[in-house]
Amino acid sequence: MSKPSELSAGSVPAARKRAHVLVIEDSRTFSSLLCHRFENENGYLVTHCASTKALRDAAGRADQPFDAAVVDLNLPDSPDGQILDEVVAMGVPAVVFTADFNRHMRERLVERGVADYVIKNNERAVDMVVSAVARILDNRHVRVLVVDDVASARKMLVDLLNVQQFQVFEATTGSEALDMLVRHPGIDMVITDYNMPDMDGYELTRRIRREHGSDRLRIIGISSSADRLLSASFLKAGANDFVYRPFVVEELQCRIGHNIETLSQIRQLRLAAFSDYLTGLRNRRHFFDEGPARVATCLERDEACSMAMLDIDHFKQLNDSYGHEVGDRVLKAVAARLSDLVDNTDHLLARLGGEEFGILLSGMDSEAASAFCEIVRSSVAELRVAHADTDISVTASIGVAEVAGLENFSNYLNAADQFLYLAKRYGRNRVYSDNTLLKMAIGG
Repeated sequence: MSKPSELSAGSVPAARKRAHVLVIEDSRTFSSLLCHRFENENGYLVTHCASTKALRDAAGRADQPFDAAVVDLNLPDSPDGQILDEVVAMGVPAVVFTADFNRHMRERLVERGVADYVIKNNERAVDMVVSAVARILDNRHVRVLVVDDVASARKMLVDLLNVQQFQVFEATTGSEALDMLVRHPGIDMVITDYNMPDMDGYELTRRIRREHGSDRLRIIGISSSADRLLSASFLKAGANDFVYRPFVVEELQCRIGHNIETLSQIRQLRLAAFSDYLTGLRNRRHFFDEGPARVATCLERDEACSMAMLDIDHFKQLNDSYGHEVGDRVLKAVAARLSDLVDNTDHLLARLGGEEFGILLSGMDSEAASAFCEIVRSSVAELRVAHADTDISVTASIGVAEVAGLENFSNYLNAADQFLYLAKRYGRNRVYSDNTLLKMAIGG
């Protein structure tokens, strides 16, 4: 079994870095178009190089590693595509952008482990390059489980997926695959062989579908069998696609990409249904839908994770005194402030209901989470909501509990709620956590 490949930015950061894209292109037209699109439409950090020498200079002074590269094979000082070898050696996933293309070149690109290639003599060429880079960067957050008892066949798939920057898991039997899905609930796709020692891929697919719908997990069957009816059996069992070996690399890549894109579209629709109507934040349903996978990711990487619950102080009294319209404005103001504080981070924020908000703090232990929540509390206390001739001040109480292990997701909220109760009991407008109690004990 292999562990999932690390994201290029390393462990979960407090604030997600902008993706850094390398554009190697000597054509002024293409380089200008690509750099403009990447910077202005996608928000990427872009480094442009028009030669091999420029690449070496850029690599030596780059403050942030490159997350993806667009590579023109024909440069003045790299007429035979030598620059591609340098990019691959740097461990940067490459999208080749070339005007010259034939079967021999295609085989060379596949052998070199190129993530994708786009031919320039296409009116949609620039769009295709931009989409290819975006897909590769998005793949870093997608988990794929490969199930095959033959090591060489499994390695071939794993290598292909690694080139595409997926997080890859491996299982050698159906039973191991089912166990993997329990221990890693964030897996998005399963690619399974048919012939395995304990159960065949058809049976594995059936068992997966008992617990995981097609809207949350995609399944692709694969086999070297000569039985042409096998694909129908897989699809009837609940698979989303099927590929016969030997496969064409690009075909399998496209089938995987199309399934991941479908999954993404379904999730976007689900997110629209998971938004809170008043504040625009995610709602409780989304918090419980997305939260378990976030927790699992942190635990797998041996990283800290904490749960915080925030409650607006004396909100019922505020509603009774000023009316529900003012209460709604207070909720919107607090939601906007919380959103600003967690924007561009890996934290998960949602309105849980009424005046309660939940924040799943990725990469933070109790001490770090308490410090962050103290910033949140202080920031909320600075809010002033205008009403008639006066300004209404707002405060909030926050409970924080560190995630100690894999449990039912509601347990994490219950633990944070216990500390929230203490924050209210001992004066409100404060943060309480196990770290708070520890400091009090030491101080006592």
